[in-house]
Amino acid sequence: MKYFYMLLLYLQKRGYYVCQRIADRIGIRAKVVRTSFMYLTFVTLGFGFALYLFLAFWIRIKDIIYTKRSSVFDL
Repeated sequence: MKYFYMLLLYLQKRGYYVCQRIADRIGIRAKVVRTSFMYLTFVTLGFGFALYLFLAFWIRIKDIIYTKRSSVFDL
């Protein structure tokens, strides 16, 4: 049971970040985004989860490609 809670904690730390970033981008609360993904997953039998994984992958790629530079001389 300990491993289940460790896995759950890991997924919550990493997984909720995607919803937070989407919510910040749109300008709404993260709770609304999480709930929307849950409803979308149940209604469409997994499409919401696939969309969530795609967005997580896209955000990760964007963070790798576009790094924020503090000045022009950081090039």
